[in-house]
Order: sequence, then structure tokens, then C-alpha cells
Amino acid sequence: MIDKVRIWFRYVYLKFSRGSVLALGRIQMTENIFMILMAVVIGVVAGFGSVGVKYLIEFISDVAFPGTGSLLERVQATPWYWLLLIPALGGLFVGPFAHFVVPASKGHGVTEVIQSILQKGGIIKPIVAIGKSITSAVTIGTGGSVGYEGPIVQIGASIGSSVGQFFRVPTRRLKTLVGCGAAAGIAATFNMPIAGALFAIEVIMMDYAAYQLFPIIISSVIATVISRHYIGDFAEFQTSPFIFTSDYEVVNFFVLGIICGLISYLMIKSLYYFEEFFSEKVKVPDYMKPAIGGLMIGAMGIFYPHIIGVGNDAIFLTLSNNLFWMSALILIFLKILSTSITLGSGGSGGMLSPALFVGAMTGYAFSEGMNFIDPNATFNSGTYAFIAMGGLIAGTVRAPLTAILMVFELTRQSSAILPLMIVVAISMILSTKLSRESVYTLKLIMNKIQLKAFGEHSILKSIPTSEVYSKKFISIPEDTNFQEIIDVLLSNINSCVSVTTKKGVFMGIISINILKDIILDSGHLRDVVIAGDIADKSVPKVDINSNCYEVMELCRKHDIDGLPVIDNITKIQIGMIWLKDINNFMQIEMDKVEHTSDLAYKISQINKEHDIAFMPGYVIAEIHVPHLFVGRTIKGLKVRGEYGVDIISIKSETPKGISIKALPNPDYILKSTDSMIVAGEAEKVNILKSIS
Repeated sequence: MIDKVRIWFRYVYLKFSRGSVLALGRIQMTENIFMILMAVVIGVVAGFGSVGVKYLIEFISDVAFPGTGSLLERVQATPWYWLLLIPALGGLFVGPFAHFVVPASKGHGVTEVIQSILQKGGIIKPIVAIGKSITSAVTIGTGGSVGYEGPIVQIGASIGSSVGQFFRVPTRRLKTLVGCGAAAGIAATFNMPIAGALFAIEVIMMDYAAYQLFPIIISSVIATVISRHYIGDFAEFQTSPFIFTSDYEVVNFFVLGIICGLISYLMIKSLYYFEEFFSEKVKVPDYMKPAIGGLMIGAMGIFYPHIIGVGNDAIFLTLSNNLFWMSALILIFLKILSTSITLGSGGSGGMLSPALFVGAMTGYAFSEGMNFIDPNATFNSGTYAFIAMGGLIAGTVRAPLTAILMVFELTRQSSAILPLMIVVAISMILSTKLSRESVYTLKLIMNKIQLKAFGEHSILKSIPTSEVYSKKFISIPEDTNFQEIIDVLLSNINSCVSVTTKKGVFMGIISINILKDIILDSGHLRDVVIAGDIADKSVPKVDINSNCYEVMELCRKHDIDGLPVIDNITKIQIGMIWLKDINNFMQIEMDKVEHTSDLAYKISQINKEHDIAFMPGYVIAEIHVPHLFVGRTIKGLKVRGEYGVDIISIKSETPKGISIKALPNPDYILKSTDSMIVAGEAEKVNILKSIS
């Protein structure tokens, strides 16, 4: 019975999906208009979804910790034995539900969205939105020490993916729609449309392409409008303006940036340590582990209730200067520990809010410490708290622009932009130095999943040096004098020349960088220095069998714009390969992939009743082979010359089903069972149809 219901729903879904696609096809809207329409739809749905999840979390929280006042006040009033049990009971529900009912709802949320873009072309099952809503609401509502932005990102991304799948968009567009959903979720949750859009671009998409940017911005704005209507338009955190006490205070922010970088690294390592700990060391069924984690959170919450839930109430205490500095110092490490336990044991939640919490405690404790060291200092600890929030976001998430704008939109304070930029930059530099990957991407690397940046690398690895290198290069003998070297370099459009021995064997490279330190002293060196003396003999050499990825890595490592291409047998230079040529060639290859994907999508949407417009006045259509064409070759028909259209593929019926021949052989003989996929001006395609 269940299978029949599932099949019926699947049939109805496909029926409506195909009908909607055909209806949009008749309108023949441009790609930009289509993507804007989709962005608006996703913004509306994700906006309502985010508001609904936030209300659901508050409802469960009110049930779990009844009473009046803020969550922190209600938790403090809860008897210790209930505080111990409530997070465990939440885990007792989340574990089996996530394990048996919706396994896709496991995880932090953001990492899974990035993985879906990298490995599945942006496909996320619609059930994820429902499952994630329930697991995250129960985890956070019962005291899990995580944030609601991670699950809401996954929920929004699931909505974006579902809308894209319903309208059968190609992979490139589907990924953009996933980004639209993620941006809408973040924007609606925190009331920050700018940071929401940047979060999707920097963290989820890892790409600043314009065609992705505009739909994401639109979704973010639409979701924010809906959120403001129901929740209100106000800053998430209220704080006083920042005022410099002296010019020397800048030193404090460099130090604070270093501290934020170190704590960001600790936060990343702690999370993955506890994930491994619960996975390898805790020998109980996976669905029971969230209950164990909840019990540990409850035990810590008895002594420090500030760690229970998202922790916004504790952040308010730092921003209003109402927390003891020693408590703030302890809460830094307790929050890192409690968040790591919640997520490591299998709870559902995000990392942004814990990073904001830890940042607030770090900045507050640091400022209070500086005031203690210098009794005459008057540093505002509340402003240091929200500045350090940006440092922790940048250090853990590795999204500097998002970090700066997120703190700005959360507090609506522009007075601290300068110190915020310093702390964000230093924190990210140090954290990246200690751990190459962010809190989201480390898990992907551990699972041997290549990031999007490496997608370009895969293209580079497929391009051999032989296809890109230039046989034209300038070389000079090793005994060339200094003045001649200068003349050659200044007259050369490239930034370096090759140096060869008297036998013509490659010796090294002379670049502008090598000359810049001694060129001012050329009068003394003109008659002394020769090319062989100053040539860089350590420059790497490549052969025509190398790939462009290897060349690019060597160029970056040695800070050089090009490398010599050497014949392996004779050791004689046969050319140069330049970074600019590699980048140009790679862009061409990426454009080919993109255009091929779009064309494949358009072809897949064709049927005999409806044509697909791929540019104004031009269509792609499927036409059954006319009787006059049967038995003749494509070359013999001269379709392009006679009818002004191109045959781009042939559909043939075979005993095994439909076979599609992309770019068919000109000598292919057309059969009566074949169909032609043709492209051309709409009027000429219709003429060809009329002879069928």
C-alpha cells in the first residue's frame, strides 16, 4: 500500500513538473529572468521556512524549560536533575529519528550542502528540509550547545534544490539555486541580507561569478523582508558605539586577532576530535550517542547554564558589561567543549552561533584583562566582545567579508569597522596557517572530497603543457653583458629571458625581479656582470608531458610568471609556458564545459510538440526524419546549405532503447525510425518540419 502511494505521488510530481517546464518553455523567457523568478520563489519559501523553524525551536525551548524571563533565567531556575535529563531526552529522540527515519538530516548542515554541490550537482532530497527542521529544533530546544544557522542553511538549500529539481534546471543553475536557498536561510534567521548573500557566495559556492551573485542577493533580500514582517527589524545584539581611547589601542587589536586565530584553531580541532572520539571510542549504537552527549551537556549546564542552547543571553551579558571576566574566560573553553560534544555525538546544529559566543567571551575576557593590567585603561569590554565575534567567525569559517558584514549587521555598529578588519585579518591568517581547512571543509577533506577550487585543478591536470606552451621565446648566451641584458628585457613583452651555455644548453632565467636590486648600480656593473653570473639556475624546468596544474603550482611556489619547457633528451629549451596562457586556456575549457552542460540540458527538454529557444529567434527542435531523407547520408543531404539549419544529434531506436548520437558522422545513413535534433532560426526549422 505504501509503495502504491509513493508511486502515485511520484507520478503526480512528475506530471506537474513536466507541465510547469513546458509552460515556462512557451513563455520563452531569458535565462536572467528565469533565474530571478526562481530566486524570488526560493526567497519566499525559505523565508517562511526559516521563520517557522525559529518559532518551532522557541516552542520546544518553552516546553523544555518552562517559566518566565529569558532562556538563561529559565535554565538557572530549572532543578539540577531536570537540567541533567532534558538534553539527554532530546538526544534520545534525535538519535533514533535521524538514524532510522531521515538519515540525511545528520551533520552540521553547511558541510552537507557544500558536499551536495561538489558531488551531486546540488541535488538535495526534499525530505532533508523536514527532517533537519525536526532534529535541529529538538536538539537546540532541549539545550544542545549549537546554533540554528547550520540546519537552517541546509533547510534553505534543500528548498532551493527542490525548486530547481521541480523545474528541471541544469546542474549549473541548480547549484546557484542551492546558494539562493542557503543565503535566504541565513538572511532570514539573523536579519542580515548582505552577510547572508556573502555567506552563500564565500562559504557555500566558493565563487564570485556574477551570474550566481544576483539571484542569491534577490533570494536573501526577499527572505529578509518576510523575516522582518514576522519577527521584526532590529539588531540581533545591542551594543554601545566603539571609541578609540588612544592610537596605541591598535596594538590591542593585533594581539586580539592572534588570540582569536589560536582559539579558532582550537575550536576546529576540538570539534573533529570529539567526532572521532564518539565514532571510534564510544561503543554504543549510533542512535544512542546523542543521548550520551546530551547527558554530558546537562552535567556541564548545572554549573554553567550559559552554555545551554544557542547562548545569545550570555552574549548579551558581555555586550552590556555584566559578566565577571573569570566566568567569560572559563566559558570560552566550556562552549568549545559543549559544542564539540553536541555535534560529535550526533546532535544537529550549526557552528556560527557557537563561534559568535566564543568570540564574545574571548573579546570580553581580553579587554577585562587589559583593564586589570593597566588600572588607568578604560577599554569598553562590550565593544571588544563584538569585535572578537568577527575574529572567531573568520578564523573558523574562513570567510572574512562575511565575518565583517555579519558583525556589522548583527550589531548595526559601523564605528568598529577598522578594528574589526584588523582582528578578522589577523585571526584568519593565523588560523589558516595552523589549519589549512575551515570548520566546514576539513570534514570534506578527511572524506577525500575535492573542494570546488580543486574542480579547476582537475581541468588543469587534463591540459598537457604541449597544448599551451609557446615555441617563441628569447634566449641569450651566458656571456651577454649587463647592458645588453637590460636592453633585451626592456624590449621584451615578457618579464624574463632564458640564458643558455655556449653549447646551447639551458642554464637559467633572468627576470626583472633579479635585476631590480642591482639595476641602479648598473654603471659599476656594466663591464663586470654577465648573464651567467646572475641567471637563476634553480628555476624549475618542465617538459611537454607535464600538465598545467604542475606548472601553475611551480610558478606560484617560485613566484615566477613562466617556466622553460625543456626537451628531455637534448636538454635544450624548446619553449616557454606562461601563467597568463594557462589561465586563458583554462577559461576557454571551462566555458566549453558550461556551454556543453546548457546545450545538453536544452536537448534533454526537447520533445516533438515543443521547441526550445536558446537565443532570440533561434530554436532547438526534434523532427522525425522526413520520408525524403530516409536512406541518404547527412553529408549528401546538405541540410545546412539547403535549409539553413544544423543537425546536432540523431535519436535512433534500437532493440535496447533510444540511442543518441551527438555530433553524428557525416556519412551516417538516416533511417525511418530516426529523429533529428536540429538547431537554427525558428522560421527555417518550421520549413524543415513542413516536409516531414
